[in-house]
Parts: sequence; structure tokens; C-alpha cells
Amino acid sequence: MAPSVPAAPSTPSPGIRLASARGRWILLTTVLGSTMALLDSTVVNVALPRIGEDLDADLAVLQWTVNAYMLTLAGLILVGGALGDRFGRRRVFVIGTVWFAAGSLLCGLAPNAGVLIAARALQGVGGALLTPGSLALIQSSLHPDDRARAVGLWSGLGGVGAAVGPFLGGWLVDGPGWRWVFLINVPLAALCVPVALRYVPETRDPQATGRFDVLGATLGALSLGLVTYALIEAYSATGWVAGAAVAGVLLGVAFVLVERRRPNAMLPPSIFASRQFTAVNLVTLAVYAALGGFFFLAVLQLQVVSGYSALAAGAALLPTTVIMLLLSARAGELGERIGPRIPLTVGPLVCAAGMLLMMRAGPSASYGADVLPAMTVLGLGLATLVAPLTSAVLASVDPGRAGLASGINNAAARAAGLLAVAALPLLSGMGPEAYRTPAAFDAAFGWAMVWCAGLLVAGAVLAWATVRRPADLAGAAHPQCRVQCQVTAPPLEPPPDRRPESGA
Repeated sequence: MAPSVPAAPSTPSPGIRLASARGRWILLTTVLGSTMALLDSTVVNVALPRIGEDLDADLAVLQWTVNAYMLTLAGLILVGGALGDRFGRRRVFVIGTVWFAAGSLLCGLAPNAGVLIAARALQGVGGALLTPGSLALIQSSLHPDDRARAVGLWSGLGGVGAAVGPFLGGWLVDGPGWRWVFLINVPLAALCVPVALRYVPETRDPQATGRFDVLGATLGALSLGLVTYALIEAYSATGWVAGAAVAGVLLGVAFVLVERRRPNAMLPPSIFASRQFTAVNLVTLAVYAALGGFFFLAVLQLQVVSGYSALAAGAALLPTTVIMLLLSARAGELGERIGPRIPLTVGPLVCAAGMLLMMRAGPSASYGADVLPAMTVLGLGLATLVAPLTSAVLASVDPGRAGLASGINNAAARAAGLLAVAALPLLSGMGPEAYRTPAAFDAAFGWAMVWCAGLLVAGAVLAWATVRRPADLAGAAHPQCRVQCQVTAPPLEPPPDRRPESGA
């Protein structure tokens, strides 16, 4: 079953005013919830070299540390939104927060790589339950007149978390240790859950009926998991790896066939009848594959090859996020005026230039001369493309399917990043022990940046050839684009619904 638009709460809106004490508590708990998931996606990469050293792990373990989380999150995010609509958004949000915190605690206490990877997968399940509900709680709880301001505050406060995430991760790794990158989520959840239970009203969608597409979700997740395993373990060249690759492809075919026949499909093929929606999602795959691979490898490059500390490597990423926060809203307004085609063509090309500039970050790289220019150019490219991309996704379908379209686009972005983290080391000749040898890693990193730039150029060409101005770009400058369009994935929620609601 697909998630419905969060902005159309099922029960009459409680109409809680943001200026009231209860309204402020609602805003606080939604910010805490989204910040946990956002921090996790920005701080873990910084800790990877220290995790590998402490657990005596090879590159495959570092890939799985990232991908185990992304796999379950991408595979279940649509189900998480549907569960909230059916059983109550607050209930699923709280369950997801507790689940995420439990997974984080297990990550922080993991005695070996196997436990860490399993715990990361559990974290992803919690994230799939928690993340779709964060903005939905604002939309379904607060008075309609206050929602736009609340979303703006949610975006701004979340943006602070996004900006300090890599810096905080580096500080934790160099200070109390990499385990605190995960353990920090526990006190955040301990504050978030009681606030949600006490102050957030329960809402659900009475139209959310029918069976869940459990078969579709299972087939999709298994297909992604097996293909990811085959790519990460390809260097072993065993029969198991070949079998996993074949099985993953066959399960992917089965997923498509099942979704075409099920009335309650998680990924209904009819939504792809919009050529604009299909085109923008293909651009999303190219762009976020490049971004996922870049941010996985860049912090490793800075620490392994350039000799940066974890704190310095995390701080090196700050310019990209700051530029995103400052310019994304303006880029959204520009995209609304001129259409998405030019931003979705120019933005990836600028990002590609930034990634090629990052090849200068070799041994003893100077931050001002070698790293900062790359991060600045990358930030400008991202600020140019992310808000128009999201707007084009939402404008390419009927308003009633905005929640489904946003969820599919988000899942596509995360799946692209997942596959890129698995495939890039293989494509660039980065062996299992490469990150222990600076010279070998540096050489492979250069080829990886070429691959990433190539993906972005392909995305730009695709956008120029296929993307056209939709008839309705009403969702162009969403305030949430300033945060959720960061460097990890597009927004998880559609824009605030402007339809009148009962009880308002």
C-alpha cells in the first residue's frame, strides 16, 4: 500500500497553534526525530577509517557499514509511510524512534564487524518508520495557518543539524571515540519519545485501507541486497557471488512483474505513465549515485591519503552544506520561474566539476588550495539542482499522488547511493585492503571521481533531453528543500497541502 499525502490528515485537524506550549513541543519532537536520522547519514562516513582500524576490518566491512542502513531504509521507506497512515502517525513515529535508538545502542556496543553491520540494518528499519512521519506530524497536528512557519522552523533547525553533522562526527571520533557517533542518538530518542507521547495528537488516514504490499517490499529489498552483496564481494569471485548476482537480477524482474499485477502495489507502474516523472527519477538515480559514492570515498581520501584527522575531514565538508542552506531556496524560486530543465542540466555539470577538482586532494593536500575549491563548486552545483529536481518530481504527478511520488523519488535516491557505494570501489580498482595503503587508495580515488563525474554528466544530458517545464510548479520553493534535499536524499514529504480541512 502506498503512503498518502501527509498534509491531508484523516481525522479533523486539532488546530494546535504553534505559539502555544504544546505547538512548540510538537515542533521540538519532530526536529529531534528528523535530526537523528539526518545526523546518522552525515556523521558515520567520517568514522569509517577509525571503525576499520578498531575492528580490523577491510573495505567491504566499511561499505556494509554504510549500505546495511541504506538497504533497509530504501527498501522499507514506502512501507513506513503507509503504516503511519494506517495505524497512526504518532504511534509509528514513536516506534521508529525507539527502534532507531535501540539499533544505535547496539551499533555503539558492537564487539565485531558482524554485529555492527546487523545493527546498522536494524537502524535502517527504525529510520524507515521514523523519517516519513516527522513532517507529517507537523502537517496533521498544527493549525493550517501555522504550518508554513512550522515547516520553515523545522527546516532551519534541521539545517543546523545537517551543517554541524560532519563536524560533530569528527569531534566524537577524535574525542570519546567512534562508538559515540551512534550512542549520541540514545539521549536524543530519550527526550523525543516522551514529548511525542505527551504532546503530539494521534492522526491517521481512514482512506488507508487494503493490504500492505509485503511481497513487493520483500522482493525489492532482497533484490537490492543480493546485488549489493555481489558488487561488494566481487573480488572474492566465488560461486556464491555469481549466484547472488543472478538471484538479485531475477528477484528484480519478479518485483517488476508482481508490482504490475497487484492492486495495492507499493510501486504502482501507473505513476510512471508520466514521462516527466520517469525522466526526473532517472536524473535522480544518476545524481544521487554520484553523490553517494563521492561522500563515502571523500572522507576516506582526506583521512587515509591527505592525513586529515576525523575532525578536520568532517569540517572540510561544511562549505557544501552551508552553501546548500543559503542558496537552495533561491534556486527553487529560480526553477519556478524558468522551469527545471536548465537547473537540472547545469547543476550536475557544476557538481561534476567539483568532483574532478577533488582529485587535487592528494598527499599533504592544502585545504585552501585543494579541498575548499572542490567543496565550494560542489555546493554551488547541489544548490542549483536539488530544489528544482524535487519540485519537478512533485509537479509531474497529480496532487493526490504527491506523497507517493515523493516517497518513490526518495527511495530511488537512496537505492542509487546504496549501489554506488557497492560498485564504485570495484569499478575504480579499489581492493579490500586499499584503504590501508595511501598510494593505492589515492590512485583508485582518482578513477572513482571520474566515474562519479561521468554519472553526473549523463544525468545532465538526460535532463536536457527529457525534462520539460511541468504545467504546475506550485511546489517549487518548499522550505523543507533547504534541509531534506541535502547531500543524502530528496525530501521525504510533499509540500504543505493548501486544501481546506475540516476542523480548521
